[in-house]
Amino acid sequence: MAPYASDPAQTRGRRTHEAPAWDRDAFQRDRDRIVHSSAFRRLVYKTQVFLNHEGDLFRTRLTHSLEVAQLARSMARQLALNEDLTEAIALAHDLGHTPFGHAGQTALNQCMRAHGGFEHNLQSLRVVDHLERRYPTFDGLNLCFETREGILKHCSAQHARELEGQEPGGVAARFLLGRQPSLEAQLCNLADEIAYSAHDIDDGVRSGLLAMSELQQQPLVAPMLQEALDDGAVPAEGSRVWLYTALRRLLRLCATDLVASTRERLVQAAPTDAEAVRVAPPLVGFSEALRAELSELKRFLFQHLYRRPEVEGQMAKARQVLTDLFEHHLHAGVPTTPPPNTSRERAVADYLAGMTDRFALREHQRLTGQRLFDSPA
Repeated sequence: MAPYASDPAQTRGRRTHEAPAWDRDAFQRDRDRIVHSSAFRRLVYKTQVFLNHEGDLFRTRLTHSLEVAQLARSMARQLALNEDLTEAIALAHDLGHTPFGHAGQTALNQCMRAHGGFEHNLQSLRVVDHLERRYPTFDGLNLCFETREGILKHCSAQHARELEGQEPGGVAARFLLGRQPSLEAQLCNLADEIAYSAHDIDDGVRSGLLAMSELQQQPLVAPMLQEALDDGAVPAEGSRVWLYTALRRLLRLCATDLVASTRERLVQAAPTDAEAVRVAPPLVGFSEALRAELSELKRFLFQHLYRRPEVEGQMAKARQVLTDLFEHHLHAGVPTTPPPNTSRERAVADYLAGMTDRFALREHQRLTGQRLFDSPA
């Protein structure tokens, strides 16, 4: 590994002290704990863009997390970073996501607006710190500082101050000090962006909501489609292989650009160790040209996919499901034991955030008698 990579022998440790494992280093141990967690298994039935009941071939939070981990680990190897820490962060980054994706987060944030709000990055940290119950001597997974820091990739100043009060000098301190996380954490954040941009295109076309003719007008994707045809790499225009070939080229372009641009920044900043990374500007990033093109692709997906009436209609129903369930459990309680010093509202939010899409739909139908979706949960 490079000198600026995160060294498991130099970890800032766990919240509760544990003796080192004889067969794995600290970051490998974190990765294994994440994979074996209940929250990780539940990701298989949580939405990425399309609701879980809409089809078996659309991506879920689990398949997305695996794709992010594969991309991030591959790039970490090229940059001589710690691959195990990178993989652990990538696998855990969506553990706090609600059912129904961003629609679920919007609904819970609205329900919790007078009680601290709801944000999935904070919830992911809450899952690994408190909500997983697998060990006799502590709640949560007791992950290393570096893994937890990477999971908390965004945080408002208000929430950072609250977390800093609970854990002085902890994972939220960097948001108050204007510092950066590890290179591995920075890399996972952008691997997430690469993965969802490319793979949401795939799901959008599969759903029939995104037309290939629209993609042929998109400045970043159109050249990939044309190159696949010009190179004779696909049997015919309009085939699924045509799209897959273009998306592979898009993924390679993004990954290659990110690695090359990051190497240039590392040469210029010349960090001597992992701590020097924290006081430097962000060092992992795309070239300015590709960053602009990815921003335009994101705007394209919002216009042609995420904000389509068909998707918005489903998301509105999803928000109603979680809002109704929140109101019910606020009065009836939740069938789980919350962590100590947890308010009733936060306990309900924890319970609902842990639901899968299909469980939330079944519970809503059982409690209200309403069936809001045409397909069964």
